[in-house]
Amino acid sequence: MTAQANKLIHSQSPYLLQHAYNPVEWYPWGKEALERAKKENKPIIVSIGYSACHWCHVMEHESFEDEETARLMNEHFICIKIDREERPDLDNIYMDAVQAMGLNGGWPLNVFLMPNQKPFYGGTYFPNPNWKGLLQNIAEAYEKHYEELAKSAEGFGKSIQRLEKEKYGLQEDKEDLSNKDLAHVVQKIINQTDPKWGGMDRTPKFPMPSIWHFVLDVAQAKDDRKLVEEVIFTLKKMGMGGIYDHLAGGFARYSVDGEWFAPHFEKMLYDNGQLLALFAKAYQISQDPFFAEKVDETVQWIDKEMLQEEGGFYAALDADSEGEEGKFYTWKASELEEIMGMDKNWFFPLYNISEKGNWENGVNILFQTQSYQKLAEMQEIPPHEFTEKVKNMKSQLLERRNQRIRPGLDDKIISGWNGLTISGLSYAHWATGSEKAKELALANGAFLLKKMVQGEELFRSYKNGKAYTSAFLEDYAAVIQAFIHLYQLSFETKWLLKAKSLTEYTLEHFYDEKEGLFYFNNPDAEVLIANKKEIFDNVIPSSNSMMARNIYQLSLYFYEEKYKELSANLMGLMKKLLIQEPGFLTNWGSLYLERLAHTPEIAIVGKGAIKIAGQISKVFPGQKAIAASESPNGDIPLLKHKIADSNGNALIYVCFDETCKKPVSTIEEALSQIPNL
Repeated sequence: MTAQANKLIHSQSPYLLQHAYNPVEWYPWGKEALERAKKENKPIIVSIGYSACHWCHVMEHESFEDEETARLMNEHFICIKIDREERPDLDNIYMDAVQAMGLNGGWPLNVFLMPNQKPFYGGTYFPNPNWKGLLQNIAEAYEKHYEELAKSAEGFGKSIQRLEKEKYGLQEDKEDLSNKDLAHVVQKIINQTDPKWGGMDRTPKFPMPSIWHFVLDVAQAKDDRKLVEEVIFTLKKMGMGGIYDHLAGGFARYSVDGEWFAPHFEKMLYDNGQLLALFAKAYQISQDPFFAEKVDETVQWIDKEMLQEEGGFYAALDADSEGEEGKFYTWKASELEEIMGMDKNWFFPLYNISEKGNWENGVNILFQTQSYQKLAEMQEIPPHEFTEKVKNMKSQLLERRNQRIRPGLDDKIISGWNGLTISGLSYAHWATGSEKAKELALANGAFLLKKMVQGEELFRSYKNGKAYTSAFLEDYAAVIQAFIHLYQLSFETKWLLKAKSLTEYTLEHFYDEKEGLFYFNNPDAEVLIANKKEIFDNVIPSSNSMMARNIYQLSLYFYEEKYKELSANLMGLMKKLLIQEPGFLTNWGSLYLERLAHTPEIAIVGKGAIKIAGQISKVFPGQKAIAASESPNGDIPLLKHKIADSNGNALIYVCFDETCKKPVSTIEEALSQIPNL
């Protein structure tokens, strides 16, 4: 007998659709479910996850597909399923609540609410016997101790409604930024790194791109080679680790150990967009072909596996295939031997392959611990020949792997994650000259403009020809940043003007004048029990720090005093916290650096301007506002009143705080006008 579909059947989200035939009477978040809870006076179960989440699949199989468990849930509760990638605002609210209860956060996130949406208990993954026991206990408590639960929910409701200023002691600070404070922040981060394996000294290990972007930018601005090497060391360990897909390119979300060895195999677009930018920047600075290889392979992976036919990028690839985590990506030694014969003599040492398996169940994760050059020497093979052998063997293995049953694809498109990927592709082009990266970035920008921006409003998600769910600040911030990068990639004015108009929209709809920060959600779009503000940089930088940096960048292009002042105010609020605890505030650190170093404003006008601008972006990866036009351009104030030389050839103007140095005609002369910090 075919199971009957529940209310999730009309969803776009692959995660919600995975649960559409559960015997649980799931609802999507919305008026119907919330009103039914009030009408029937039933507590609400909100269960939050995402399609690539391994433990979400486990809990679904054990509990949500189980008839007896479903009976308990349906009888006593109104059950709501949420895809955290579609509704990060709700995820933020209820994750905050669970942590306020003194419990660990994570996914699946399961929270029990009163009919007024206020939470009173929660947790993450529950094995089936524990979950059934909890359902019975809460149903009984709701019936017999309603007042106590309601009182508890009121307390947690107030906790999650507290203003960030009050919660974290944020104070306005108008003092000038100091080099000494910046050095203190960087040293504090370096003190928390792992000297053996790189990255932050904790397990599991997440890549945390904004940390390494910040430290690398400081190292560049100060011309500090030792600091550059600290970051290069981490990125090499990351790129050699099992967290990187050595055959197809792209990074998994994190490694479960402290050595970047065994990944949690899901591959998320947002990680890869940011890591692409970071590895491209590392290549620009080091010229080490290791980084160029990772950049090229990851661009290929985005093109081959994440590109939707209209030009958008899909959200994620699952960790599981055939119900088993990592099965698609791992190898038995015997399978490798069959493909490569005697080539195993150099391939096995290169990737730490063991006959018994280097991971669980006798399988191997490709895990590189020595460089191609060192292995080439040990095997007495010329380095260029060894590199070619590696490339050919990876190609053969990828061909074999592609015959396997693939992991699930989350085929919705998320505007903010696409924005992060546009930025990564832009950096890839500047670093390696990849025309494919440039083409993908521009086509993706055109897709966002055509399909996901309607009037001045941006949408969060897109699938089956339809944009849905109003965008959150994270989306606006990442797309605005992407459009600034697309301008720097193409020098088409439309991208910069669109970045400005989207910024004006966020100022009108998301900015809280009272607290001086941006809301994560648009309070005009939907009434929730709390309107959260995101200030801490995590795997994705906080939406407030991204907006603060965007506004600062736009102030340099448009000479907008209100933008400069707002960016300074946002930085001022966060300055004390950044100096005390920089680990989760490094994108704020990058803004601190931009303001302290006085970001150069580079304007190039005349014949050859766009080519020169591209060359500057290739050789100077540091922060800059760069504008170029072959002819006079009045749309961008940075370009106004700038002229070519007497022959019409391009002149380069390097300016700081709207004051320009003597115009020059060569890149070398221009770069010599940009001082180190």
